[in-house]
Amino acid sequence: MPFRPRTAASGVILAAAAVLLCPAAAGAQPSAAAADPRWSAAPAPGDGAEPSAQDRPYFYLEGAPGTVMNDRLTLGNPTGRAVTVRLRGSGSGSGPWIAFAAREVKVPPHTRAGVPFSATVPRDALPGDHAGAVVATGGGAGGRGGRVTVPVHLRVTGPRLSALTVENLAVRGRGNAAVIRYTLVNRGNTVLTPRLAVRADGVSGPVLRRAARTLPLTLQPGRSVDLTEEWPDPPGLDAVDVRLAVTAEGGAHASATASYTALPWGAGAGAALVVAAGAGGAVAVRWRRTQGPDRPPGEPEAAAGEPPSGGERADAAGQLTHTGSGARS
Repeated sequence: MPFRPRTAASGVILAAAAVLLCPAAAGAQPSAAAADPRWSAAPAPGDGAEPSAQDRPYFYLEGAPGTVMNDRLTLGNPTGRAVTVRLRGSGSGSGPWIAFAAREVKVPPHTRAGVPFSATVPRDALPGDHAGAVVATGGGAGGRGGRVTVPVHLRVTGPRLSALTVENLAVRGRGNAAVIRYTLVNRGNTVLTPRLAVRADGVSGPVLRRAARTLPLTLQPGRSVDLTEEWPDPPGLDAVDVRLAVTAEGGAHASATASYTALPWGAGAGAALVVAAGAGGAVAVRWRRTQGPDRPPGEPEAAAGEPPSGGERADAAGQLTHTGSGARS
């Protein structure tokens, strides 16, 4: 539903509502007090905001760095007992910028209390979206506690930048499957909802194609998130390049590529044994050639051109004949 922010000297004032209802304890007998609704936290009505304050689920504030924006939270206590409610701002974005007129408010029975608060945008705040919340925690007699969290969406005006990166991409085997691990980082100043496409190409061509899809997350400015993609059927024997392409609103886009070698253990071990056996054989042949033919210990090596010891020599046909000193028979 669209919003129309109001601009004033104190900033833009918009509000939203959240109501907490806590059921009675299981097994307890119903009573008039237990049947009453619990206390509630909601924006103060009025201020001419459109749509009406009761229709919005969160606070929306918009202003430039250095702006102070004022709003008001209404606490309602329809029960017959007083309720003490503690208030604070929460979140790494606009939460620390929120200050209340009173940190703790005691709401009498059957009454409503309005609590002003302000959101001060630091002068060095980056333009873009900043998230936070107003947190109301109840207590009081009878243990009538509970907590209401009303989100605060605060936009700091100025140039908007949509940018992200894909980092730490790696592919690892997991049994017969593989896992693609990567990190997305929001390098801009706007909230992003990334879309991811995955492809992988092996030696013989494409082995994986996943069309772009929206990831189930929103990434705040300056934040990063570690993600994984399951790959249940990678190739059994291939050298693959895996590429991730990520896009987001505002023209943000990024990509990264990683190499993955799919090599079954059996195939790898067999290849290693073949290589080792071949290398061992080559070493043995070379050693025998350098040592020469076997001869008794202490016998000198035959000079070039002399017949081998033992009375044998090779004839022109390569046959060994006896060459002893006696006459041939």
